[in-house]
Amino acid sequence: MEKLIYEKSRPGRRALVIEKIGVKDKAPSALIPAKFVRKNPAALAEVSELEAVRHFVRLSHLNHAIDKAFYPLGSCTMKYNPKINDQMAALEGFRELHPMQPEEQIQGALELIYKLERSISEVVGLPAVTLQPAAGAHGEMTGLLLIRAYFRAKGDTARTKVIVPDTAHGTNPATAAMCGFDVVEIKSNDRGLVDIDALKAVLGPDTAAIMLTNPNTLGLFEEEIDTCQKLVHEAGGLLYYDGANLNAIMGLVRPGDMGFDVCHLNLHKTFSTP
Repeated sequence: MEKLIYEKSRPGRRALVIEKIGVKDKAPSALIPAKFVRKNPAALAEVSELEAVRHFVRLSHLNHAIDKAFYPLGSCTMKYNPKINDQMAALEGFRELHPMQPEEQIQGALELIYKLERSISEVVGLPAVTLQPAAGAHGEMTGLLLIRAYFRAKGDTARTKVIVPDTAHGTNPATAAMCGFDVVEIKSNDRGLVDIDALKAVLGPDTAAIMLTNPNTLGLFEEEIDTCQKLVHEAGGLLYYDGANLNAIMGLVRPGDMGFDVCHLNLHKTFSTP
C-alpha cells in the first residue's frame, strides 16, 4: 500500500528552488483581493522532487487503463484509441473553436461536421443523423424523445410502453422511463437471445418500441433480428438500436438493414473521439 504523500513529508525537504532573477517581488496582497488571500499557509507536503515523481508514478500503476490491459465492462467495454487520433482531435482548429463564433470563421469545421454526418449515415444505413447529443445516454434520450414525438405527431397517444430485453444495454430502461414510457422487460431464452414467444406475448397497440443491443450485452448476435423487426413493425412499433457494441459488426451489417428505425452511436468507443 502506498503511503499518503503527507506521511512522507519532512520539514524543510523540497525540490529545486529557482534563484531570484532581478524581478521585484510583490506582496500577494498587492495582486490578489484580500478576501481571496489565505489567512494561514497551505498545508503542503514537503518532499523532494524524486519522492514526488516516484509517489505519483506508483499511484498511476495502481490504476487499470486500456493502455495496460483489456478493460471488460460488458456493453461499456473501453476500446483502445490510437494516439494519433487523440492528437488530431486536439488540433487548434478543433480545440479552440467557440460556440458563438461567426459561421464564416468556422466553415472548415462545419464542412467536417457535415461529412461526418453523411459518413455515419452510410455506416448505420439510416437517412438522417444529428451530432447534437453529447454522449451515449444522451443519444438514447434523444432517440426515445424522437420516437415519442413521432407517435404524438400521428395522434397515437396509446403507445406508452418500451420493451427492453434483459440482455440490452443497462441504460436502456432508465432512458425509457426518463422519457415517460413504461418499461416492459422480457427474458432471454436459454441461448442468451431474445425469446420470440416472450416478445409476442407483450406486443400490442400500446407498444412504442423495443430497444436492442446487437450483439447484445452477452456478446451474442441476435440471430432472429429479422423476425423481431417484423413482429414489432406489424404491431405498429419501432426498433431502437443501441450502438454500444457496433464495433463487432461494423462493415458487416448495418442497423438500418436489420430493420432498426432509430439508433445512437458511442463515438468514443467506435470512432475514437476523446
